Amino acid sequence: MSRVPPAIFSPNRRAMAQLRADRMQSLPVAARFLVEDVADDLADRLSFLRHAPQRSLVIGDRAGVLARTLPAASAVAPFDLEQPWPVEGYDLIVLSFMIDTANDLPGALIHARRALAPGGLAFVTLLGAGSLPVLREVMLAADSDRPAPRLHPQVDVRAGGQLLQRAGYASPVVDSRSLKVRYGQLESLVADLRAQGLGNVLADRGPQLNRAALNRAREAFAALADNEGRVTETFEILTLSGWR
Repeated sequence: MSRVPPAIFSPNRRAMAQLRADRMQSLPVAARFLVEDVADDLADRLSFLRHAPQRSLVIGDRAGVLARTLPAASAVAPFDLEQPWPVEGYDLIVLSFMIDTANDLPGALIHARRALAPGGLAFVTLLGAGSLPVLREVMLAADSDRPAPRLHPQVDVRAGGQLLQRAGYASPVVDSRSLKVRYGQLESLVADLRAQGLGNVLADRGPQLNRAALNRAREAFAALADNEGRVTETFEILTLSGWR
């Protein structure tokens, strides 16, 4: 009997968050620094590997940033990444911050591998462990003596390697790098997360912040500011890659 994965994330809330991110990415001022960093990194890696895919699939590229790096990239209708994929035969599959909220993360990676052509490469990015330490601290201050689930569980390098091996990838590689972003307001940080499809979609998200809790969060955020009134947040980009 197959084991049903725990429902950590809400599929309905995830779909709504992705629709909201799609709308926000249609604006020229929307935050897209994560996918821009991924595009630069992917171009460097493909050049080093001398892998020139003729048929690519990119999922999570709302503003077309990665498509400019991969002119042969395909667009497909949205589908459930945790179920067998309705596509196959790709030389390259890029998943840009799209399986962070998969309840069956190993399953999603297995389906991605099966959608590759023999010798194809999967390139997957997630927000890794170590991300958003400021937001975590601020949310703890907001909830005071009753901490609530606010931020998603995250994968570290070791767990990433185990996931690739479990999913059957050849020559798996896992690494991470930090991206630092400075903010003047807590609301700006939250808006950037939502614009990039990284808002809270936990099945149990805890109670909404009331006015007092929101004020505590803002005060905790302001207490971390530097001499210029800015707070530096960390985004740890975890990259998983492997071959079929």
